[in-house]
Amino acid sequence: MSLLLLIVIFTAVGGVLSVMAAAVFLLLPDRRRNAVLPHGISFAIGALLAVAFWGLIPEAFTQVKPEQFQTLSGTILAGILGFFVLEKLLIWRHCHSGSCEAHGDEDDHDHDHGHSHSHGSAKSAGTLIILGDSIHNFVDGVLIAAAFLTDVQLGIVTSLAVAAHEIPQEVGDFAILLHSGYSKSKALFYNVLASLTTVLGGTLAYFGLEDLHNSLPYFLALAASSFIYIAVADLIPSLHKKTDMKTSLQQIALIALGVLLICSLHGIAHSMEV
Repeated sequence: MSLLLLIVIFTAVGGVLSVMAAAVFLLLPDRRRNAVLPHGISFAIGALLAVAFWGLIPEAFTQVKPEQFQTLSGTILAGILGFFVLEKLLIWRHCHSGSCEAHGDEDDHDHDHGHSHSHGSAKSAGTLIILGDSIHNFVDGVLIAAAFLTDVQLGIVTSLAVAAHEIPQEVGDFAILLHSGYSKSKALFYNVLASLTTVLGGTLAYFGLEDLHNSLPYFLALAASSFIYIAVADLIPSLHKKTDMKTSLQQIALIALGVLLICSLHGIAHSMEV
């Protein structure tokens, strides 16, 4: 099987199938969906961190000379800070469109006087989600392709990690689009359309990155920083909303399961190559 075909297949797995899996969650009753989603988030945290620290970062360092270690480490740090700034800009954009949680008190106070403004803000939030998701998925496709161009087994586990963290995110995207006035069928259509940019990013990266072999370690470092940031800044804080012992133990167990699954897949793929 050609490398390009593998990239297309696994970017589709990381994109379209994660949307379809998220759509299945929408069929569940609200109470059941809200109960299941945190378990998926815990698993995604473990998968993302395992791919970053077990696969991407070690592989990136094996491809550079010792005198480049500081530059590569700096790329990981710059990536984490860059994703923070990007997310801050997106939050700032939401706030100025009237849909920021930080302005909740002001919104509640003005609710009766500005219902039409809130509805318009909700629609713009839905549009922003589709646009942002398309860009995010395109970048995911580039990162998956970079991993495949480095090593097939690394590409496989990277695409699985992308799918693992995309499912909870896509559930959230569906909720925002429905709140913005989209029907379920339109929300599904636009989410699938946005997910196809993963395949587009992977395909373009295959033709562009193949000639930029020396840049691959730095793309792997950026992929790792993306996974670390998503896990630590976006997903982990949501787990702290429940602090009872039973829930905490479930979270730890599912994070460990995510780590073990990715490490096992990595080991199986390596043994098959050997």
